Amino acid sequence: MREFVRPKVVVSRCLEFDRCRYNGDVISSPIVANLVEYVDFLPVCPEVEIGLGVPRNPIRIILENGKQRLVQSASGRDLTEVMEAFCTDFLNSAGDIDGFILKYRSPSCGIKDVKVYSTAALRSGAIGKTSGFFGGIVLRRFPYLAIEDEGRLRNSRIKEHFMTKLFVLAAFRKIKSEGRMRDLIAFHTENKYLLMAYSQAELRQLGNIVANKEGRTFQELIFDYEQHLYNALSKPPKYTANINVLMHAFGYFSEKLSAQEKALFFDLIQKYRDGKTSLCPAINTIRAWAVRFGDQYLMDQSFFEPYPEGLLEVEYVDSHLREDLWK
Repeated sequence: MREFVRPKVVVSRCLEFDRCRYNGDVISSPIVANLVEYVDFLPVCPEVEIGLGVPRNPIRIILENGKQRLVQSASGRDLTEVMEAFCTDFLNSAGDIDGFILKYRSPSCGIKDVKVYSTAALRSGAIGKTSGFFGGIVLRRFPYLAIEDEGRLRNSRIKEHFMTKLFVLAAFRKIKSEGRMRDLIAFHTENKYLLMAYSQAELRQLGNIVANKEGRTFQELIFDYEQHLYNALSKPPKYTANINVLMHAFGYFSEKLSAQEKALFFDLIQKYRDGKTSLCPAINTIRAWAVRFGDQYLMDQSFFEPYPEGLLEVEYVDSHLREDLWK
């Protein structure tokens, strides 16, 4: 079983942590609740931090003279400068962070789909969409980190990419802080197949950096490696890239398997290609073969277990724990 570095994640305080939403509610977020065991959270509510109470009159983003302003509708108070100052101070003092989970569509925390209005008046309609003030600054300042809102994380593909990126970045943060070449080589080796799925071009660049033919110092190498790692993880892998990785892994065993075993594996690949099953059956088949044939290299590959097994979830509609439909 793989060991994982605990990621450091900034989270909107109203998600599972505190009744600090404008109406005094706390928001249920299964992914935040599940991550508590594996992640070090730093909860924050920008609206409370700038002095707004609980409960409080809602705030909204308006467009004024071509610039977005953050205002409280009931009082007409302009909170733009005080919110920007808080965001800068908080992010400067937060230390090393691996990711953010922020409140969906919040005028402070939202990362997209936040409504923009023409005026502060409650009866005015939305004229567009943007990022919240805190969420927008996070995106501009840390575009390379694992950043999502709790609404988008309900989508299994978005969640898979977020979790994978989060735990890879946490592991790299530890390597960067320890400053040992052997650890960087081990990190690169264990993540080779995962990086192959994300970007073969960046994998080649990263391999050249680790090879270190110029004899550069660790600090010089780690800076270049970091930039290319961020580039590699910037977009989720395509399904064809996942298939390519699985076929590479299959090559380790192709001479040792029966015709029936090969046929079963190819059938799983085709069903994944056709969207009739997830990646899990093919991955678990490779993992079983790695154990059977004692292939430690494949067993250590993060592609097959990118984040803790305890965070794996089965869609409720497919789970045997669902209500008994035959009663």
